[in-house]
Amino acid sequence: MQKIKVSSEYISLRLDKFLSLVLSDVSRSKIQQYIDDGFVLVNNKKEKSSYKLEENDEVLVNDFPKEISELKAEDIPLEIVYEDDDILVINKPRGLITHPGAGNKEHTLANALKFYSDNLSSVNGDFRPGIVHRLDKDTAGLLVVAKNDFAHVFLQDQLKDHTLGRRYYALVLGTFSEEEGKIIAPIGRDKSNRLKMAVDLTHGKDAVTNFKVVGRFNGYTLLECILETGRTHQIRVHLDYIKHPVVGDPLYGRGNRSLYKDGQLLFAHHISFIHPKSKKKMEFDVPLPEYFEKVLTSLR
Repeated sequence: MQKIKVSSEYISLRLDKFLSLVLSDVSRSKIQQYIDDGFVLVNNKKEKSSYKLEENDEVLVNDFPKEISELKAEDIPLEIVYEDDDILVINKPRGLITHPGAGNKEHTLANALKFYSDNLSSVNGDFRPGIVHRLDKDTAGLLVVAKNDFAHVFLQDQLKDHTLGRRYYALVLGTFSEEEGKIIAPIGRDKSNRLKMAVDLTHGKDAVTNFKVVGRFNGYTLLECILETGRTHQIRVHLDYIKHPVVGDPLYGRGNRSLYKDGQLLFAHHISFIHPKSKKKMEFDVPLPEYFEKVLTSLR
């Protein structure tokens, strides 16, 4: 239990915002839930999250309940590139779904993380322990995982302001005359297929993908793609939009599966971010997986 007396600097601040500053290791969504559930009182009264604080208000924060996890822990091997008290950097394999969703509650990265550690952030709920961002099932590569709520929120803010850097290699159909370029095209849900995303110039959310040519082959090009935003399926949608779909992509593109049929040849090879505690910039890079290299070798 904590008793906090509100000083003048916090006058008119929302109750949930105030507690997110005081309780930096608890997400704001969790704080709002606990306020609604009566674990937080103001002057011994239950108030809403939107309550505006007054000077000398006394905020009583009772011990929050420890949640019982419903996520099944599974012994799925993890390739851990880096680990400390706050973060994990993982090289996710192709074929592994990042977290449970409709129709799949097991055999995901989240299940593997649950087995590996019970001490991961709870910001995104029980079924996404520590998961700050995601990769599509058949997109392999680097992910950063938060081991506490403070680290999660810190990394999540970098996602929002586009300072968490992600670079991908993509083998695409067709050839490019230019060496580099930028795709600026808003993305929204495909109106004819709810499983897909699409460029939507009217209602889509802003999306920007930078690319540069890394290698040229007969009828194919290897690109490095650098995300400025992180929309669902962004690289896949953008490259299909400019008529250069990712090779092997089962959802986007036409004529791009004759060379490879086991999912898109898209690999998150590089990630960079500011560390939550040290505030130092960290960068990680991993080589192309064997299956990707094998396809490139066949084209040389």
